[in-house]
Amino acid sequence: MRRIVLDDGAERGVRALAFHTGGGLDFWALADRSLDIGPLWWRGRAVAWQSPTGFQSPALHDREGDGGHGFGRSFSGFLVTCGLDHIRQPAGGHPLHGRLPFTPARVTAYGEDWDRETPVLFCEGEVTQARHGGETLRLKRRIEAAIGGHALSITDTVENLAPVPWPQASLYHFNLGFPGLADGTVVESRGRRLLGPLRLAAKDSLSESRSWPVDGDGQAACTVLTPQPDGTRLAITFSWSADTLPHLQVWHDLKPRTCVLSIEPCTSARPQPGLESEEAILEGGAVRCYRLDVSIDDQAGA
Repeated sequence: MRRIVLDDGAERGVRALAFHTGGGLDFWALADRSLDIGPLWWRGRAVAWQSPTGFQSPALHDREGDGGHGFGRSFSGFLVTCGLDHIRQPAGGHPLHGRLPFTPARVTAYGEDWDRETPVLFCEGEVTQARHGGETLRLKRRIEAAIGGHALSITDTVENLAPVPWPQASLYHFNLGFPGLADGTVVESRGRRLLGPLRLAAKDSLSESRSWPVDGDGQAACTVLTPQPDGTRLAITFSWSADTLPHLQVWHDLKPRTCVLSIEPCTSARPQPGLESEEAILEGGAVRCYRLDVSIDDQAGA
């Protein structure tokens, strides 16, 4: 577990915490980008999608720019957390995916915890989104990865520090690129195929998004299965609490030189064109908790 600082180009000065589990899973938690996850590797293979911008400094990010689409100028990495009071397209004065993404976090703890039955690497931090006379929402995050393991967990607590109720929205934008995404990739949930097999880099490919309500038994999950050159399949499983994230959105842009697939547990259904989703209200002083787990493994080929 190491603290590092990037030092070149648009990434210069970005703080990160490098996780190396020893079990094949390695990733960086980017402290200067909402403590989201940038690059992620499984047994040396890059899994996270990365854009040409890399992981640029938040000092260069203009969320209000490009007609509210400034998100696209900094979008990159395995996880971008969207919210905290708005997600999806610009509306009502909100920029694309809200004002949380790419906000520097305050790191409160990090290291190794050996005083557990399964020792873990961990980091903790908090990000605040606030405007005088408006929203005051604080996200507290803990990321854990078992030493010797092949999975990570994210535990988030969102608190409304304002004296008045406020809408609270969250969308977890997990982004896969080659070789985590390849020709033949499928997305499945509880034995049901949601998407695929995909064909990459087709000139007629569209950028598409769909959402589904998840099963209401308290826990939701979906798996991305991608064939590998050695005949195996890379299996990436996402699981989360359906109580606070009752919808799954899947987005992909498979055009040449882009090729990204996103798995997006979220608080609301994708609205019809021209409509906005209503987000649950968080009372003043109240908290809402989110828990997500990601596991990665190699399977025998289908």
